[in-house]
Amino acid sequence: MSLSPRLRLVAAEPPELIVYDEPGPCSYLTDQIWRLPLRLPLRMLTRAEYGRRLATGDRRQGRLLYRTACPACRACEPIRLDVERFAPGRTQRRVERRGDETFLVELGPLEASDDRVTLYNLHKQARDLSVDEETTDADAFQSFLGDSCCESFEMRYSIAGELGGIAIVDRTDDALSAVYFYWHPKLAPLSPGTYSILKQVDLCKRWGLRYLYLGLHIADCRPMVYKARFLPHERLIAGRWRHFERT
Repeated sequence: MSLSPRLRLVAAEPPELIVYDEPGPCSYLTDQIWRLPLRLPLRMLTRAEYGRRLATGDRRQGRLLYRTACPACRACEPIRLDVERFAPGRTQRRVERRGDETFLVELGPLEASDDRVTLYNLHKQARDLSVDEETTDADAFQSFLGDSCCESFEMRYSIAGELGGIAIVDRTDDALSAVYFYWHPKLAPLSPGTYSILKQVDLCKRWGLRYLYLGLHIADCRPMVYKARFLPHERLIAGRWRHFERT
């Protein structure tokens, strides 16, 4: 059986099928064109297999993997923390103390319930990103945040029994990867994004893992620049992980 010209098999372990590879308007930077070839592993990835992909810059969306291949832009830089070297700043420590007094944090499997879809749409509508304004339905949510090609789980943040935020997290042999975090806009004064990263750092330490992958650092995208405030950190630039220290 031959593959469609739009479908290409990538030699990897396990092999991957490129299911989409078309340029389009960037969701992070105006006036830029992005290209994100989407690759579907032909089976679930082991911790080791997924760890090797993260180390080369891969990110995950549902069951698909991607790595930026934009024609004229290199703004997206994968970013990670070496959790033993990372030292939270004064403001981050204050956010963590306040969050510890406010949130109940629990781990659980990925779910695609109605309350999660509602919370995700509230979060999406409040973000300052140039994404479409359509409401995400249950099927789209399941595909985006309720499914995975590797070992994944939720970190749930609740206040007085009410679900306030959920972090989608992946695990490898030596790392966690922060895939996505959505939260109720009313919690913005508590800096829930910062708090969630700090709790994932704590989890890495408890489980004896070296790295926490934070996704992509994009210097000119306001909602993404907060990641660079976690120092020291490493960013993948021109194929090499470079260290950035606190100055």
